[in-house]
Amino acid sequence: MSTAAPRQATASTSTGWSLGDITVRRVDEIELPRQTGPWLLPDATKEVLDEASWLRPDFADAEVPRLASHSFAVEAGGLRIVVDTGIGNAKPRANPAWNGLDTDFLQRLAAAGFPTESVDLVITTHLHTDHVGWNTRLAGEEWVPTFPNARYLTSRTEWDHWAATELDEARRQMFRDSVTPVRDAGQYDRVDVSEQGHEVAPGVFLVPAPGHTPGQVAVELRGSDRRALITGDSIHHPVQLSHPHVHSCVDIDSAQAVRTRARLLDTLADTDALLLGTHFPRPTGGTVRRESGRYRLLAEPAVEIPTTAA
Repeated sequence: MSTAAPRQATASTSTGWSLGDITVRRVDEIELPRQTGPWLLPDATKEVLDEASWLRPDFADAEVPRLASHSFAVEAGGLRIVVDTGIGNAKPRANPAWNGLDTDFLQRLAAAGFPTESVDLVITTHLHTDHVGWNTRLAGEEWVPTFPNARYLTSRTEWDHWAATELDEARRQMFRDSVTPVRDAGQYDRVDVSEQGHEVAPGVFLVPAPGHTPGQVAVELRGSDRRALITGDSIHHPVQLSHPHVHSCVDIDSAQAVRTRARLLDTLADTDALLLGTHFPRPTGGTVRRESGRYRLLAEPAVEIPTTAA
């Protein structure tokens, strides 16, 4: 695990991507410490990075891949939707880089047009610590739902897996402060996600992406002009386009994770669909192209999008 303190990301909440009748914005939490890449993706060595020169300078430095923590704020069908909620503030965490954060994430979210009380849906791609942290905030000495008017969604398969798993103390702590309070407030819904996907809002589909966890989902946005896929942790980093067999050290089933990546990339390749990485550093997204028997990402930086009043 990394022992370095996190470096605060620069806020940029007025930019995003338009898919026609759906918009999506990246809302920064933190850039993850440099040591995160070698720990999380141990096979993403300098030699592997060298085989995909397009990764530098945006997605990797000379030696290691870069990673970040952020959420995606989606407007679709008149609804405000937050996809994954990052690490969160003031949470006691075993990973020193995540422990006791104090960021202005909620101010950035509000600046993007998503004050907490305006959010209708919170989608949890999977129940890992760095995807559920802002599910709750500290009110006095109690953890309460950050988004008081929202329904929180995750797949039933994901929920049932963790309910049946003997948890270590670090994961029990995460459930105590970031998942159980939402459940106890009656705001967490479990969704059955078929192979064809499950529509949770107009043009917003949960699609199965197992491997990293058994019930992980990706989020497909089917706009009137184009579509996009928010990866969750099915693709941690763009190096996994050129080398899909690079696995995460915390994948529960790495072989299945490879199959999921291959399937998702095959559906995106050589189309205008946008791939948006949940842990990709800026420029965050782009289109997938086949090149010399591999995939690569053609980066597509976010552009200015007018913020809709809450």
